[in-house]
Amino acid sequence: MTAIEADDLTKTYGKGVRALDGLSFSAQPGTVFGLLGPNGAGKSTTIKILTTLSRPDSGRARVAGIDVLADPARVRRTIGVVSQKPSFDPAATGRENLVLQGQIYDVTGRRLKRRVSELLERFDLTGAANRAARHYSGGMQRRLDIALGLLHEPEVLFLDEPTTGLDPEARAEMWKEIGRLTEQERLTILLTTHYLEEADELAAQLAIVDRGRVVAAGTPDELKSSLEGDSLQVELAVVPADGEVRRAIERVPGLSELVVDGRQVRARARDGATAMPSLMAALHESGQAVTKLSLSRPSLDDVYLRVAGRAFGDADSSERPDESAA
Repeated sequence: MTAIEADDLTKTYGKGVRALDGLSFSAQPGTVFGLLGPNGAGKSTTIKILTTLSRPDSGRARVAGIDVLADPARVRRTIGVVSQKPSFDPAATGRENLVLQGQIYDVTGRRLKRRVSELLERFDLTGAANRAARHYSGGMQRRLDIALGLLHEPEVLFLDEPTTGLDPEARAEMWKEIGRLTEQERLTILLTTHYLEEADELAAQLAIVDRGRVVAAGTPDELKSSLEGDSLQVELAVVPADGEVRRAIERVPGLSELVVDGRQVRARARDGATAMPSLMAALHESGQAVTKLSLSRPSLDDVYLRVAGRAFGDADSSERPDESAA
């Protein structure tokens, strides 16, 4: 049985914003499944539908074998949700927040006391348990959020951009904890993120979402190995005239998927080490000065460029409305 299944989901908001356009994927139990996409790709809308906070215009979805439209109350008892925005009461202490969460889910008595103590210790919050949550650091607040999502021992946990705004140290600690949840407790986690390295590090399976559709799916290694050759990146000293660099580079043999964006030039080559000198010579002959160049194996950014036709960073900063604000 799949732990999470979305089948041909569509969703349109006002003013013609089509947040989901036939989105489909499935996640296996006891794994981290990643939804990777830029802001506005449809990730938050997908989470809202799977957690019963929104209804699709069409399509079906099941979580832990339960139809989210037919039995939303049962779904809510089965899942934990950690949204982008904090869910705790900033005026209450960490312990008080956890107790309140337990009462909401009808976890009471000795079971509640035991569970609160377990989670405070697990997330290194015992020493701060009696302090107001507003005084916690950003990393501590995020750990409290996850503890709240786990208090009633759900089968499936939804983490919507869990490390946004965290410093590198806190993000690394969060990655470790997410790994422990699947390895030790066999918890199924659906993780949405727009951090390429986060998806690569954590997800056993991955769906890349662009404009409300899944454009590629598989393990991170499968997706990267689907691209042959090497990735070449060049930074020019000045922005070239329209078409000037492209005309120069197109004469270099062995290059493909050429992208020129301002001073940035990207291309793929079957043998990067052989192609790089010819590329540099072509740029020099066209009068272009190079300030930086690099050669690397395929990355998830390269995969996104192939399937979406644009670099991930460009898509993440595009003007497409974020459906979560609708």
